Amino acid sequence: MKNLENLPKETLVGMLEDFAKNWLAHDGLWFQEVEKELGMKQAIDADKNAWEIFTKIEAKRIMKRHNIQNNGGLDALKKALELRMYAFLNEQKFIEETENSFVFRMNDCRVQSARKRKGLPDFPCKSVGIVEYSEFAKTIDSRIKTTCIACPPDAHPDEYYCAWKFEI
Repeated sequence: MKNLENLPKETLVGMLEDFAKNWLAHDGLWFQEVEKELGMKQAIDADKNAWEIFTKIEAKRIMKRHNIQNNGGLDALKKALELRMYAFLNEQKFIEETENSFVFRMNDCRVQSARKRKGLPDFPCKSVGIVEYSEFAKTIDSRIKTTCIACPPDAHPDEYYCAWKFEI
């Protein structure tokens, strides 16, 4: 790790982006292989199971690295969402913020945008997203309730792919 200490900030940021892209590519390739062997339903079921575990690991590591206190409320969740691996790749936004809730929108999703460029329909990720976002939020603060506003295969406006409401 000592060799990282001497690298310029721009190189380190570029490496983070590369790591995020590599992680997402591996996730997609893994999914496609399971889908090819077992079918879409089984691939989505396996993906949900993997995300249920991974999202908690990711949340705990973010909390530890960035000194985010357990049960830190919605502010802790917002900070953690901004530090997730795919936050380096996707365009996301917080809207409708109140004292007790906010909406998190994924305005540009690398996976969905790639499918759109290829003329493919949206990937139906809602069932995986429900597990992923609910478990991530509960790991940050067990009091947080997660509601899906829209996520493929749901219809969604052009300005975002999915939206989630978090309440405490």
